[in-house]
Amino acid sequence: MAVNIALKRARKAAHRKQVVAQKRRVELLEAGLPARVSRAAAAPIQHCFLTKSVFEEGIGSLILARGFASLHMGSFLLDTFCLGIKDVVFKQMDAEDFEMYVDVFDATSAMTSVSPSYARKLLRELAAWSQTLGFAPHREFATVERIFGDVDADASDAAFRFGLDGKPFYIPGPLDTDFIIRQQIERLRKSVGEDGFGFETKF
Repeated sequence: MAVNIALKRARKAAHRKQVVAQKRRVELLEAGLPARVSRAAAAPIQHCFLTKSVFEEGIGSLILARGFASLHMGSFLLDTFCLGIKDVVFKQMDAEDFEMYVDVFDATSAMTSVSPSYARKLLRELAAWSQTLGFAPHREFATVERIFGDVDADASDAAFRFGLDGKPFYIPGPLDTDFIIRQQIERLRKSVGEDGFGFETKF
C-alpha cells in the first residue's frame, strides 16, 4: 500500500514537471522574435520611411512602424551598392521615442516617406540581388521582414538599380578588418569576375 502511494506521488510530481516545462516552452515561443513580429504585423501601419540618398550614397535605412500608442518597428540597414541587408532591428517603443529614433537618422541623412509596397519590394529585390553576389541578408531579415504582413510587394511598379555605374561597389564599413575586406573582395571576384566590380580602399 505504501509503495502504491509513493508511485502515485512520483507520477503526479513527474506530470507537474511536464506541465511546467510545457508552459515554459510556450512562454518562450510567445516571447520570441517570430511571435512578436507576427503580432506586430496585425496592427495598422503608421509610418514607412527610407533614406532619401540610399541609391546615390549606397547606404541608408528603411523603417516600418505599426501599432497604436505603442509602436512596433522594423528597421533595416541597406547597402544598395553591394552587401544588401546589412543589419536588422525590431523594437517596441512609444510614439515619442519612435519620433526621436527617426530624428537621429534624419539628422544624418534625410528620410522620406514611401509606400509599404515599395519598401517591401525594395527589401526583397535587394536581398535577392546581393545573394547573387554571395552576400546573404542579415540572419534575422526573413523573420523581421514579416512585419509587413499582407503588404503586397507586387503592388509597386518601382524598378530598382543596384550597384554603382552598373556594377557592385564594395565600401568597407568602419569595423571591417583587413581580413573581412579581403574576404568580401574575393567573394566578388568569384561571383562577377575581376573586372565586374569596384571597391573603395579603406582609409
